[in-house]
Amino acid sequence: MKDHRFPDEWRQGVYEAIARRRDMRAFKSDPLAPEILANILKAAHQAGSVGYCQPWNFIVIEDKELRSQIHGHVTEERFKAAEGFEGERREKYLSYKLEGILDSAVNICVTCDRTRFGPSIIGRNTMKDTDIYSTCGAVQNLWLAARAEGVGVGWVSILEPEKLSGFLNLPSHVMPVAYLCLGYVEDFPEKPLLQTTGWLPRVPLSEAVYFNGWGKLPDEEMTERLRQADNS
Repeated sequence: MKDHRFPDEWRQGVYEAIARRRDMRAFKSDPLAPEILANILKAAHQAGSVGYCQPWNFIVIEDKELRSQIHGHVTEERFKAAEGFEGERREKYLSYKLEGILDSAVNICVTCDRTRFGPSIIGRNTMKDTDIYSTCGAVQNLWLAARAEGVGVGWVSILEPEKLSGFLNLPSHVMPVAYLCLGYVEDFPEKPLLQTTGWLPRVPLSEAVYFNGWGKLPDEEMTERLRQADNS
């Protein structure tokens, strides 16, 4: 049987990019070279999509005034979101820096055109939202390529999609899926911020895997392998 695995160094690079990807909030002022940004966008555009519909677009936002407007909206929504927490947890939430809209090199809005290539798309007959899921795959590709280039990415989700659509003049059939901040950073933390600050615990892999149905655990050998993966 032909071995289709990548060479060891390539495989290790893929796993390293995945393991070392972080949601970044603080950025340096250094600009991104056009070739680096193009490489990152190319990786995003190479994502798989349901029925090969490729529903995404990438809106690169450099304009400071536009970013300032979006930042103002996000700030308002941040304080609204804080009302969902109480006491010390609310104060802890407000202490976090949750976006880098103004200080990152560029912002990118990844959108999903829900009408691209018409109403009949292979794979969407019973699962209409697979175009959105496909767009999320493009976001992940972008994120991993950026990490490989030493570029930080932060996903800003504290915003109203309709408001963002208005800021960017999106047509009614195009929805914003991800608003991302991209730029160089001082360093990438060893672990995700919300893990190290104790906001939420990390779910072990061995508790997230079932076999042949919900709640059905794997055999002893596979269980041990999953535990080893948790500790590696």
